[in-house]
Amino acid sequence: MTQTTAADRILQIGLGFRAAKVLLTAVKLGVFTQLGDGAADLQTLSCILGLHDRAARDFLDALVALGLLEREDGFYRNSAEASTFLDDAKRGCIGGYLEMADAILYPAWGELGEAVTTGQSAPEDGNRDLFNTLYATPQGLSSFLRAMSALSADAAGAIARLFPWCNHRTFVDIGAAQGRLSATLAHAHPHLTGTGFDLPAVKPVFDAFIEAQGVADRVMFRSGNFFCEPLPCADVLIMGHILHDWDLAQKRALLAKAYEALPPGGALIVYEAMIDEDRRKNAAGLLSSLNMLVMTPGGFDFSGAECEGWMRRAGFAKTWTQTLTDTHAMTVGLK
Repeated sequence: MTQTTAADRILQIGLGFRAAKVLLTAVKLGVFTQLGDGAADLQTLSCILGLHDRAARDFLDALVALGLLEREDGFYRNSAEASTFLDDAKRGCIGGYLEMADAILYPAWGELGEAVTTGQSAPEDGNRDLFNTLYATPQGLSSFLRAMSALSADAAGAIARLFPWCNHRTFVDIGAAQGRLSATLAHAHPHLTGTGFDLPAVKPVFDAFIEAQGVADRVMFRSGNFFCEPLPCADVLIMGHILHDWDLAQKRALLAKAYEALPPGGALIVYEAMIDEDRRKNAAGLLSSLNMLVMTPGGFDFSGAECEGWMRRAGFAKTWTQTLTDTHAMTVGLK
């Protein structure tokens, strides 16, 4: 790597907030959803989106240069990736997650300097503030849960393929969100019946999604709070993107609850953007842990080996960790 290339790479990292904010602003303004039905020229698009003459051309052409829009003969249209993941009319849209990132995460990351020196940048009730904000309106909740489905689709497919489901008949997805994992498992393994366990506000979104997926006869929803009551019983319990929200004592408490809810021979699956054991490769896991630092009072991400240790302390007799995707892994504990 030449000196110039190395400097460019450093600048790309250091100034990465510029491209991020262009994307987040475009999502907030509805650029990609507006272009979902076809192309539009600069004047038309500027008028619809309320863009100022000084900014419109540079803003839209920056999205072209970033590969999010295409421009031909003066008309702008979504790129293939933007059409799939950023048009709110599409099932795979992750725009709701990015809107949350712009409104909540982006400002919080501005306090990273304080967080890494004090460890206490989040408010004492940071978790409640985060989830109350996300669940504040039915439309916002639906958009966020749909985005979480799109983000977890690859991991859900891998769990359906890699875990030995032939040995089990029932499952509970704890923190089920829209129900992507539950539907994926039901489609892949017709002998399974399952339950999505989440806060009451999630039920209408979950039920609608499961009905649309055609598996409502084998997947149901149960309302509850996993800190305030026992976990539902099943052959397999699943926690996806759950443990990293909480401090070590809370993590251990949830694992203990899972152990108590499982029958002998039952299994707990924990999947996250696991930090690699050498802490050198999976930047997604490390950045996720820093996200927990700025957003929660005590949350942090972890490696598979750490999770296995907590599971064994909770009583699980056998544990293992398996890669799911480039960024995600699952740790399994057998009772």
